[in-house]
Amino acid sequence: MERHGIRRTGLAAVAVLLLVACGSGSDSSSSADRSPPEEYPDAITRHLARLAAEERPVPRSAMPPRHLDAVTFPETLVPRERIVSGGPPPDGIPPIDEPRFEPVSAVDWLTPDEPVMALVTDDAARAYPVRVLIWHEIVNDEFDGDPVLVSYCPLCSSGLAYDRRVGDDVLDFGTSGALFQANLVMYDRQTESLWTQFDGRAVVGDRIGDELDPIALATISWREFADLHPGGDVLSQDTGFDKPYGQNPYTSYEERTDPVPGFFTGEADPTLPAFERIIGIESGDEAIAVQLRDLVDAGVVETTLDDRPITVWHVAGTTSPLSGADFGEGERIGSTEVYVSIVDGVETSFSPIGDGTFEDEATGSTWTILGAAVAGPAAGSRLEAVPHVDTFWFSWSTFYVDGVIVQP
Repeated sequence: MERHGIRRTGLAAVAVLLLVACGSGSDSSSSADRSPPEEYPDAITRHLARLAAEERPVPRSAMPPRHLDAVTFPETLVPRERIVSGGPPPDGIPPIDEPRFEPVSAVDWLTPDEPVMALVTDDAARAYPVRVLIWHEIVNDEFDGDPVLVSYCPLCSSGLAYDRRVGDDVLDFGTSGALFQANLVMYDRQTESLWTQFDGRAVVGDRIGDELDPIALATISWREFADLHPGGDVLSQDTGFDKPYGQNPYTSYEERTDPVPGFFTGEADPTLPAFERIIGIESGDEAIAVQLRDLVDAGVVETTLDDRPITVWHVAGTTSPLSGADFGEGERIGSTEVYVSIVDGVETSFSPIGDGTFEDEATGSTWTILGAAVAGPAAGSRLEAVPHVDTFWFSWSTFYVDGVIVQP
């Protein structure tokens, strides 16, 4: 399946963004005295040359603007000129490399309906508050014995988790300061190859073509996580960085109608409004999207993906991290989860039964939004979670141009 069906353009967006990013600070002249950036091609060229000449920890770094070097990196999996500066330098948005955690019982700084990203297994449960991730975007962690990457891109509203192992290597990731079609571009510290966050794929550099294995990650309310996993732990605000956690730097972002110019090149797929919220699910060569508004109305959407029965759930309550000045005050968009619709080896369907729970038709058991059976014949069982992403249409359709919108 084609994953990046986009046309090539010139370097104008790269150059303008780089000049704007490096020109904000010491210049005390008024904006009325400044000429458009395109009138300074020599300054742009010099700045690109300085960035390319900076010494990096690895000899074949693809860190922007080195990714533009078609001699060193003749192959890319996305148009290289569409990897553009987002403003900050590498790790200017600092990833969390030594995460600290505290028990659910000790947390008094989260509001009930604000979003947390949750990793859950039979043996462990961990919450990563979006109020923390929105300032760091990447956590290099170990969960239930496995090295994991937990990431959040505010411009796409995409929270995703991956296994950090590729073959025999365990990779560590940072923020490159660059974007591809408004999506976070990560880099691995071992080779400084560039990876798109949305699909966990190395697109430029020595690891080109490598892919991270996705891990099912649930974005739910703090109340839901704390109620369902009182013995779990929570990423602490004690990160070693001085950030205004709890304040939203992207207030009203989702009220936009078009992606940010310069960060996104070309026209967004017109099938749906650019900032329509969807649940995107991909497996093998197939990708499907469910519109959040349809899921809110239905409560459950049943479908198939890669020859497996899939059930998509919605529970009301959780607030958006991209509206409202403070976390917990944003628009209520609810929580979603996706599972394989099989209970005790039998394909079945599910229905919402209130209080954030669901019932399967095969056994009549009651299930929580996190896929655990808490009553009925299947009590103690857990559904197989399917990795998915809650995001905006413009971003998902960029990566999955052949994706299909599923109607209830």
